[in-house]
Amino acid sequence: MTTADLLGKLLQVVMGLAVFAAVVGLLIFFIDKAPKKGRDYWQLVGFLAPAMIFVIVGLVYPAIRTSILAFQDSSGAFTWDHFIWTFTQPTAIRTLINTIIWVALVPTIATAVGLAYAVFIDKSRGERYYKAILFMPMAISFVGAGIIWKFVYEYRSGDREQIGLLNAVVTAFGGDPVQWLQTDPINTILLIVVMIWIQTGFAMVVLSAAIKGIPTEQIEAAQLDGTNGWQRFTNVTIPGIRGSLVVVLTTISIATLKVFDIVRTMTAGNFNTSVIANEMYTQAFRASEVGRGSALALILFVLVLPIIVYNVNVLRKQREIR
Repeated sequence: MTTADLLGKLLQVVMGLAVFAAVVGLLIFFIDKAPKKGRDYWQLVGFLAPAMIFVIVGLVYPAIRTSILAFQDSSGAFTWDHFIWTFTQPTAIRTLINTIIWVALVPTIATAVGLAYAVFIDKSRGERYYKAILFMPMAISFVGAGIIWKFVYEYRSGDREQIGLLNAVVTAFGGDPVQWLQTDPINTILLIVVMIWIQTGFAMVVLSAAIKGIPTEQIEAAQLDGTNGWQRFTNVTIPGIRGSLVVVLTTISIATLKVFDIVRTMTAGNFNTSVIANEMYTQAFRASEVGRGSALALILFVLVLPIIVYNVNVLRKQREIR
């Protein structure tokens, strides 16, 4: 880029900022001069309009455009071919199966481990420190977590020293190093472990707060009735945190359906590890098959939608009970 081009770009940015400032200033002037009733209306418009513009430009229009592209071929004619490809090609079918495995394992295991951890450390002496240890992975981005765990699964051929923790343990016990991320189907399970490692801390924090919100009178009444710890857990704790369990399960399920960074960082979807979000990116931006990528995006939206609707209905029922 030449100096003249750079100055031209800079001038465009400055002019854009100047126009934006002029529009904002004009809007504030009219709001200030309007009668009180009209002023309240224009203030509401002034606050909501920028957000609505960004939502329309950044969310609504791309969603509509993606839905249209999913049903168009390269010439713009209507077609079902992209969806037929998704449900007939072995690679695409494996992608859907992998996504189902992710959604079946990650929310269930992460929530179960987080709940067990929250129950065991509840009211213990070092509770805050135990929570901090398990919650720490939540502070790491998915890309960062993928890089960390890629080193754990690292494999080196020949007689070179194994720097991967898992292979170091295997060779220490006399075994041969394994290409963990290249071995199907265990590689998918190993990627799922990374997601569970991240999401367990979230489940633990939410469920721990819910457990502390259970009235002590209920627990004491159950103790007076002669119940043991397991009976109190199943008959008092679980019903008392049911709403939080739904929130945790649905939130982790949605995050799992959309998982992209971990797969892209660790395997790029190779060796039969791809999921819908990763395959969507691969088809749209790597293979230049925008229609297939759009079809996968639409399928992902359809999969997420029932979870959101269920979550909303549960929260609405709880609000009505209160």
